Amino acid sequence: MRLLHTMLRVGDLDRSIAFYTELLGMKLLRRDDYPDGKFTLAFVGYEDERDGTVLELTHNWDTPSYDLGTGFGHLAVEVDDAYAACDRIKAQGGTVVREAGPMKHGTTVIAFVTDPDGYKIEFIQKKK
Repeated sequence: MRLLHTMLRVGDLDRSIAFYTELLGMKLLRRDDYPDGKFTLAFVGYEDERDGTVLELTHNWDTPSYDLGTGFGHLAVEVDDAYAACDRIKAQGGTVVREAGPMKHGTTVIAFVTDPDGYKIEFIQKKK
């Protein structure tokens, strides 16, 4: 067994694809429209679905936004340099909600950003 993907419902699919591909450097792996169901699925990731876990962005055509609720926490992405990653996000108009720095009670450098729908993404700096 292996984890295939995590699904997020998004209000504006093109905006979300741009965030994950342009700001986080993922690739758009596939995009499928389902006119009878009035929804589109887009899969993004750092590697092919055969090789790693990816993110499924689900866009229901008649739903412009969602209540995030309290159950979902965040996605985690390993980065070489969390400080530089935050600078890139801010330079491209993204939102950093926790600047890069050591985590409380530890030494691992982390940061948090939000995607256009408000989902949190944690940057975890790669250990040297």
